[in-house]
Amino acid sequence: MSQYDLVLKGGHVVDPSQGIDKVQDIAFTDGKVAKISDDISGSDGNDVRDVSKSYVVPGLIDLHTHVYWGGTSLGIDADDFCRHNGVTTAVDTGSAGPGNFAGFRKHVIDKSDARILAYLHVSHAGVYAFSDRVMVGESKNLDLMDPITAIEVVNENRDVIVGIKVRLGRIASGVHGTIPYEYALQVAEETGLPIMVHIDEPPPSYAHIISRLRKGDILTHCFRPFPNTPIMANGKVLPEVLEARERGVVFDIGHGKGSFSFKVARLMLENNFQPDVISSDVHKLCINGPAFDQLTTLSKFLILGVPFYNVIEQSTVNAAKALNRPELGTFKVGSVGDVTLLRIDSGAYNYIDVKGETVVGDKKIELDGVVLNGRWWHSA
Repeated sequence: MSQYDLVLKGGHVVDPSQGIDKVQDIAFTDGKVAKISDDISGSDGNDVRDVSKSYVVPGLIDLHTHVYWGGTSLGIDADDFCRHNGVTTAVDTGSAGPGNFAGFRKHVIDKSDARILAYLHVSHAGVYAFSDRVMVGESKNLDLMDPITAIEVVNENRDVIVGIKVRLGRIASGVHGTIPYEYALQVAEETGLPIMVHIDEPPPSYAHIISRLRKGDILTHCFRPFPNTPIMANGKVLPEVLEARERGVVFDIGHGKGSFSFKVARLMLENNFQPDVISSDVHKLCINGPAFDQLTTLSKFLILGVPFYNVIEQSTVNAAKALNRPELGTFKVGSVGDVTLLRIDSGAYNYIDVKGETVVGDKKIELDGVVLNGRWWHSA
């Protein structure tokens, strides 16, 4: 009987959680990482794969997705998205609220092959009207804020709920500004969870919102375009943003349909301010552009000059830290046996941001395969 269920041989392992960036073999048993070393005998594995042409990275985590397919107008199919984009953990960010989370769990989370975690929206029905025909800012209606039920739902689903979601801005919360945040904060403090805050156009301002966030809270859409960017007119980063980073606030890209600008990204990188986490904010209105998927979003940072090692870090161990799930985003022995196999293709590739700016890049991150819970799941 073989010692391991699966052995991946000869791949270039990139695991920022352990500082690994070299060719190694990895073995898996019972859904976990069993061994990582320079040479593992192929005779010790039931399933042995030659991955010598691939980068072998911990299973990618997309920290911002919308995968409540059929239950919300913006939801996409989780397994289809994850399988073809190398995402082993998709984090849904507020598609469901306390009033409809049970359906999301029963019909999507529990039935998906890919791991789905969730930020629970503080609004009763989550993001319930987000389509090309009907767009309603759920945080504009304070009658929908449901903190008591939210606490109950969190306590019933702590295995999959990782935080609280609230959306703020002219479009999402309107004249109520940051008032919905107060509801989310009460739920977060009562349950001991972080808050993920969406920011759109002002009011409230970027500086006002970021100044309220606590250590471990996540600001998504952190490189959004004007108006409400993290950059001042002089090209420098807002002081409130720098203070928030010192405080331990997590900065997440959340590309989506309207929340990533090449101009802002360049300026932030010129100021030596990289995002903590890169995520796609994939949903029905952006899966065909401009966001497309997680690999395209990662590729945009690669062509902006962020090293591949850092790009992987921002979609593995950093995302796992934001989720407080140390068993994810790493190849440490005993951790979850998730793997994304990648390659970097060379050519001329068009990348577009939410403002319509197109950048021609010479690289693109592409998928070779996916391992989920220690078993080969998908070959690209």
